[in-house]
This record gives sequence, structure tokens and C-alpha cells, in this order.
Amino acid sequence: MQTGDVLIVGEDICQQVVGRKDAFDAVEAVFGAMARGDAYNFPVIREAIGYADALYGFKSGFDRAGQVLGLKSGGYWPGNMEKGLTNHQSTVCLFDPDTGRLSALVGGNYLTAVRTAASSSVSIAHLARRDAKVLGMVGAGHQSAFQLRAAVEQRDFDKVVAWNPHPEMLPRLAAVAEELGLAFGAVIPEELGAQADVIITITSAFEPLVMTDWIKPGTHVACMGTDTKGKQEVDPALLAKAAVFTDEVAQSVSIGEAQHAVARGMISQDDITPIGAVINGDHAGRTNPDQITLFDGTGVGLQDLAVASVAARLAQEQGLAGHAAL
Repeated sequence: MQTGDVLIVGEDICQQVVGRKDAFDAVEAVFGAMARGDAYNFPVIREAIGYADALYGFKSGFDRAGQVLGLKSGGYWPGNMEKGLTNHQSTVCLFDPDTGRLSALVGGNYLTAVRTAASSSVSIAHLARRDAKVLGMVGAGHQSAFQLRAAVEQRDFDKVVAWNPHPEMLPRLAAVAEELGLAFGAVIPEELGAQADVIITITSAFEPLVMTDWIKPGTHVACMGTDTKGKQEVDPALLAKAAVFTDEVAQSVSIGEAQHAVARGMISQDDITPIGAVINGDHAGRTNPDQITLFDGTGVGLQDLAVASVAARLAQEQGLAGHAAL
């Protein structure tokens, strides 16, 4: 790449070069760097723009260990599906940390999906019981298929049970399970809790969909849908009962699933452990087979920057990236 050139990596190229293993490794590494203090997320901006019912904002940060600086700009447009587009739209801007020069523009839609799935997958790898056999899915939207594919690579699951507020969406998830060679069952939430060893919640709910009494001992729960003030997927009492881990504590208590338990005084931020501490070996993670573990995946900017950096590097190495001169 010539000095002054900016790499352009579109959505199709991102899908071509970044696989689940690439995303897992990038996200795991950046979580570890965050816990060591080698990587920093900057304050999130996320606002309703008063047009098209859209939410729009910025996530940014600097990974000193990985030498990655940048931001993701984008948001949620609820009417996009009717236009043949995904509701989440975003672009990642990467900058040279030595000069501040824009170095790459990377499509963020596929990468957002694959990095979110990688985040829950990392939590399963480090916190779920080794003998977990049944995966529970709460939610059957666009992101759920990414979650399912990533999760099954971490444990030897033989069955998927799922529930969605709109049951007509479940056949799509069932098709993915069949493709993966897994039995599939559409169940009510109580039954999902009774069967599942690992549960992933990936909805846009603003009320608890999973109650504490439904969760059996030893379950690992990855709450992946709550990333905004007011959103909620599980009973706050579940966080008081579980060992709670997160990507970033500050986001967990403000916009993540933990916001409700903290607001009610059920837990404090000191009760929440960064998953990077487990990755780095500074925290034991799960301490006994019957312990309920919960991962509050709020989605941090450094995840986006990590996978975008991988996409830019691989696209350049494979001669697939476009170039633009500034």
C-alpha cells in the first residue's frame, strides 16, 4: 500500500476472508488486553436520531498491544428488512496509531455479527461445563444463526432447544441445527431452562424473558442482546445468583444486562469480573460444576476494531482490498 492510500474492504470481502476462528482469536486476544490495561474503550455515543426510528452512534478505542486504533460508526434502522437490507448498518474506520492517518475503511455489518458470536463463544470456551450437551437459544433473528454456529465449536453439543417471541422465525434456526447435525426442539422458556446446559439470549427485549427459577445448576448463560439503556433479557435475580462476567464492567452496569440488578442493589460492579481476567489466568472462572455462570456481552468497540484489523490485513495479503487516495 502506498503512503496516503486507504484500504477499502467491503462486506463481501469481509465475509470471504474472516472466519469464525479468526474472529474468536481476535476477540479473545482483545478481551485479554483489556483486562491487562493494554487496550481501552472510549465512551460510547448512541442516540435516537429522530428519523426512521433509527439509533445511531459511535464505538471507539485503542488497543496498544495490537496497535489498533479506530471507531465503528453505525446503528439500527428497524425498517431496513423491508428494503432488503439488514437492520444493523455500520462501518469501521481504522487509523494509523503512529500518525493518526486514516488507514482503512471496513464494512461492519458481517463483522458485527461474527464478533458478537465470537464473544459468546469465548465465554462458553472459558466458563461452560466441559460436559455441556444441550444448547438453548432464546431468540431467532439474524444474529442467532451466527451465535449457534460459533457456540457448537466450543462444546460437544448434541441438541439445540429454542424459543422465540415470534415462533414463526424458529424454522430458520432449526435448519441451521439440522445442517450442523444437531437435534432441534422448539420449546417453551421454562422447558428450555430445564434442558439447556448453555443458554444464549440474543433478542432486543425490554423485559425479562428468562426467569431465575427456570435455570438449572451448572448452566452457563450468555446474555448477548442487551446493549442499550432499558433493554433486558433475564430476571435481575439471576445475576445475584450467578457468577457474573462481562466484556467491560463499565458498559455492563450502564447499558448491559447488569444495569437492572445494579439499579436494584442486587449486585455491585465489584461483583462483576472481566472475562479477560479468566482468559489471562488471573481469575478461576467457574469454580464448581453446579455454579451458574453468566456472561454479560454488551459489545465493545475494541471487538469491532480487532476483527476489522484482521479483515484489513487478510484482504491486503490476499490482494482483495480496494485502495483510495486521500
